[in-house]
Amino acid sequence: MKRVIIPLLIAAFLWFFMFSPWTSGIFNFWTAMSFSAIVLMNMAFALRPQWWVEDVKFDWKNIVGGVALAVVLWGVFWVGDKASAWLFDFARPQVELIYGMKTGENPWLLSILLLILIGPAEEIFWRGYVQNALSKRWNPNAGFIITTLVYALVHIWSFNFMLVMAALVVGGIWGLAYRLYPHKLGALIVSHAVWDVAVFVVFPI
Repeated sequence: MKRVIIPLLIAAFLWFFMFSPWTSGIFNFWTAMSFSAIVLMNMAFALRPQWWVEDVKFDWKNIVGGVALAVVLWGVFWVGDKASAWLFDFARPQVELIYGMKTGENPWLLSILLLILIGPAEEIFWRGYVQNALSKRWNPNAGFIITTLVYALVHIWSFNFMLVMAALVVGGIWGLAYRLYPHKLGALIVSHAVWDVAVFVVFPI
């Protein structure tokens, strides 16, 4: 169990370092995010090197499926943004704070980082390693639920309710997809990477 707890503690520390108001200004957010992605991905490779063979295929079905899921997620978030802004006065200002993290950054560089490194690394770690390990340790439903909750909770250091809820929604959808189709991690990597670029850079909500 320590092979899961220790990586999760490291992930929690990295997210604290990136998002907490006490540490967030020490380094550029995107530098810290890229470093964190590299750490997560390397832990997944070291602790479960067979994930690449067992779970990943980048054939046309997985690529098209991943892009389609990203499009659906963008639509879900568009509707969610309108509904939350209608229900809560704090919702839109908190969303603007999230988008403020890209202020002054090169959109092309952000797109490359999200598409090639950050999106794939998160999916490889959270679904390909953590959810897989917890599913084998207990059962697939427990693995799905615990991973989804922890993925949302590590964002709590931002003290941004909308960011935590966003992580809960996308983590839940990607986690459920992995629960139902554990050998479709390639599609989820594509989905996470494409959705990140779409919602944050190309088609911001």
